[in-house]
Amino acid sequence: MEKKTVLITGATSGIGKAIAELLASLSFNLVLCGRRKERLTELASKLGKQTHVHTLNFDVRDKEKVFEAIGSLPKEFEQINVLINNAGNAHGLDPIDQGSVEDWEAMLDINVKGLLYVSKAILPQMVERKEGHIINIGSTAGKEVYPKGNVYCASKHAVDAINQGMRLDLNEHGIRVGAVNPGLVETEFSDVRFKGDTQKAEKVYKGYQPLLPEDIAEIVHFAISRPYHVNIADLVVMPTAQASSTIVKKEL
Repeated sequence: MEKKTVLITGATSGIGKAIAELLASLSFNLVLCGRRKERLTELASKLGKQTHVHTLNFDVRDKEKVFEAIGSLPKEFEQINVLINNAGNAHGLDPIDQGSVEDWEAMLDINVKGLLYVSKAILPQMVERKEGHIINIGSTAGKEVYPKGNVYCASKHAVDAINQGMRLDLNEHGIRVGAVNPGLVETEFSDVRFKGDTQKAEKVYKGYQPLLPEDIAEIVHFAISRPYHVNIADLVVMPTAQASSTIVKKEL
């Protein structure tokens, strides 16, 4: 197993799955993490025909499970060269006074605390080796705030700040840290945000060409395949039709 080992959270759908599929085709060794066991098993079975794959079934919100799962990695997968903090969700799109406390907690627990838990579990080995690469999947919502985005935007602003803080604190250890911040990407994101209202979710992507998960996967691969002296520190990517979170050119 000479290729780098990459651990991906939220690997069972959307951007995480697209990253896993691309890296498998390039023979990276993969540790795929997700909370949906059936999807995880199915993906591992498919990608296992192309490369070495190990799965970890846990929810990033569960601190004990995160450390237990990562601590259980077999010897051939325990050295993580690249960590891709991809797991994240949006829940609801409500004015702050009408927002659901449960939605707020879910976004902060997954998008912020989950990212920290996984990073905390992986970082000691990177610091010891003086080598490693962390890619945090953020969002344009971490660069601006839009109406009714309140807590989701706050969670992604936190990711932006954590990404910068990581880069500063880990610099002395030679660890590369960077973020990829996508705009509108057609995934299950809106289905989750609108709690299964498919019709409402589909409207988000109508009238223009949104980014695809594969577009983000290619960018992530570009970042992690640069020579070690090159670090893509912070990258924002939007579909051509999108100028900001609230300005999208749609052909009706």
